[in-house]
Amino acid sequence: MKKFRKLVEVGPIGLQPWAEEKLSEYASEIIRFDTLPENEDELIARIGDADAILVRTLPLVPASVLSACKNLRYVGMCCSLYSKESANVDIAYAESHGITVYGIRDYGDKGVTEFVVYALVRILHGYDWPMWRKRPKEITDLRIGFVGFGTSGQMTARLLKAMGAEISYYARSVKEDCEKEGMHYKNLHALLEESEVVITCLNKGVILLNEDEFRHLGNGKIMINTSIGPAADMNVLKNWILNDSNIFISDTAGGVGDIYQEVKNRKNVLCPDASAGMTEEAYNLMSRKVLDNIEKALSD
Repeated sequence: MKKFRKLVEVGPIGLQPWAEEKLSEYASEIIRFDTLPENEDELIARIGDADAILVRTLPLVPASVLSACKNLRYVGMCCSLYSKESANVDIAYAESHGITVYGIRDYGDKGVTEFVVYALVRILHGYDWPMWRKRPKEITDLRIGFVGFGTSGQMTARLLKAMGAEISYYARSVKEDCEKEGMHYKNLHALLEESEVVITCLNKGVILLNEDEFRHLGNGKIMINTSIGPAADMNVLKNWILNDSNIFISDTAGGVGDIYQEVKNRKNVLCPDASAGMTEEAYNLMSRKVLDNIEKALSD
């Protein structure tokens, strides 16, 4: 098998120990950094004459860094790559200059699904939490709408449907397989009005819920954000949260956004600030996919 001459982990990347050992099969020299560089100059110095690097969601790897590292031929992203525009690597520049960039997807979805069920059961039954209604409520017949319906959204929806929920979704296209399973597309405003629980599952950097959408959503609802970042306009979301009849849930502070410090201690906000998707199983799957991408890059 071909090898990279020099591979640099430019910061913490989260690979499992077995995967770190496996890297020796793919590069003649490996240099590891367990802290983030303080600036671009330090990042460029770390990369040096390497022909391959591994990076997670940080640091940023803009065109100015890529252009300074003349020997670089491969960038492996040890994190979700949803789109070129939302990536922390300037993929457009890389592609136009002969640098291959591979990212991964779909490795932390099961943990997210478990978090959604945990949060709903806790709130619907009032387990160590103010009960949503006067009596405990099952997930059965709960009207749940998904904004964004990719892998994690569909996985979560199927589990909730198996528990008796009525599922609708808003996405860029109708999902025929899901329609056959009894999960139905609605336009965004109708979904917000008719759902008791709204779960946002959007790509990083996508904001779909603005003032008009919150008017359609109304009050007395539960919103769960499972996106990597915020899915709603911050000021409008804050005003919605300030109404005590509403409940907002996110596993991480990043999913709450810039208003996290202002709202984190409210009784209607549930945010443990721990990534639900990054389980032991997810780290193993992430590591496997990172190695698979390296093998693909070396074989191209």
